Amino acid sequence: MNIKRSLILTFGFLLIQAPSLLAQCAMCRATVENNVSNGEIGIGAGLNFGILYLFAAPYIAIMVIGYFWYKNSKANARKKSFSRYSSR
Repeated sequence: MNIKRSLILTFGFLLIQAPSLLAQCAMCRATVENNVSNGEIGIGAGLNFGILYLFAAPYIAIMVIGYFWYKNSKANARKKSFSRYSSR
């Protein structure tokens, strides 16, 4: 019950914050369009790299944590099976 409540509150908070997030996209778009029309493409390329970095970083962090968790659980399973057979 407590987990459901926290998930609902988190989802509600994210919905409340959504309009302010859309405003930032308009500012970035206006800046990039202005610079591209002036012949400068460096800011647009940097913005694209930043978007890709922000997109990939959480997935990489989750994969690293998952790898270490999997490795640790396999080591614990081996220890349990070894201790089970050695205690006989």
